[in-house]
This record gives sequence, structure tokens and C-alpha cells, in this order.
Amino acid sequence: MIIANFFKNADNKLLGFQISGHAMQDIYGKDIACASVSSAVMLTCNTITEAFKSNAKVSVEENEVMLKLVGLDDNAEKVLLGLLTHMYFLSDEFTGRILVKVIEK
Repeated sequence: MIIANFFKNADNKLLGFQISGHAMQDIYGKDIACASVSSAVMLTCNTITEAFKSNAKVSVEENEVMLKLVGLDDNAEKVLLGLLTHMYFLSDEFTGRILVKVIEK
């Protein structure tokens, strides 16, 4: 299962995310649920760090991607909200394969 944890502050501003795991919908290389999540996460990270030049720390490991904003950034927060919304849609499309949580930090 893919676990998508999004982090927000007490003012409901998104601060980042940690996404890990595998959907296990199909074999490696043919899993469209994993491919959908991976593509959306890459687009989000690249938009925040490269297009908007927002101050963010990105960590990419074997089965995990994490992005944390350094300070508040309206543009980056909107992109994170877009990813969060997209992840909810994907979790509906791939039932039981993706779990989305929003956690206050």
C-alpha cells in the first residue's frame, strides 16, 4: 500500500509530505497506481523547487519521497494542495491501494 502523509500546521497551511510504499496493483513496471503517484510526486517536487524556487528540502529514498518546506510559501502550499487533492482522487480510483492522511505538526 502507498501511504501518503501530508503535514500541516495549526493554521491548516500545508508544510510538506512523506509518501512511501507500493500499491502492489500489478508487477513492477506495470503498476499504473504506482506510476500515477510517482509522476504526480515528481511534478510536485520539481514545480516547488525548480519552477517556483521555493525553499524546500527534498529526500528521495528507495521507497519514500519526502518534501518539507523551509518556511511558509503560498505558491508551494498551493502546489501541495494540488497534490493532496490528486492523491485523494487516486485513492478513490485505486481503492485499497493508497492511504492519504493529513497530520498536524
